[in-house]
Amino acid sequence: MANLSLFNPFRRRAVETFDDPFDELIRRMWQPLQWEPETSMGIKIDVEEDDKAYTVKAEMPGVKKEDIKVEVDGNRVTISAESKREEEVKEKGRVVRSERYYGTLYRSFALAHDLDETKASAKYVDGVLELTLPKKADTRTRQISVQ
Repeated sequence: MANLSLFNPFRRRAVETFDDPFDELIRRMWQPLQWEPETSMGIKIDVEEDDKAYTVKAEMPGVKKEDIKVEVDGNRVTISAESKREEEVKEKGRVVRSERYYGTLYRSFALAHDLDETKASAKYVDGVLELTLPKKADTRTRQISVQ
């Protein structure tokens, strides 16, 4: 699946034939006003498939195991988590800088086969969630003859 991103009219185009100094000045003036989502907070996944199951590895650094929620419905997998990061820098007992981030991570995707959610398993080690998602046994479609 492709990642979605917001259109940014001030980002340089990949192909430009010349640099316009006025265009660069305008772009720098608007730089503090533009907002771009933090792309590092998305859930990046790898999916491997064999005859019996899918193995999904999802990068979720900085997330606690207790805050992760995985849902399986047919062939759709949804991974979500609450992310909380707090950082405080002190000098001589005084707080110089304090930063906090609270947010929700979310990723949903569909696989080619229906999954057996009763046999699915998940483990979370070193910021990587690994899901083992067995395929449902024999989900062939039945052809009906028309009379």
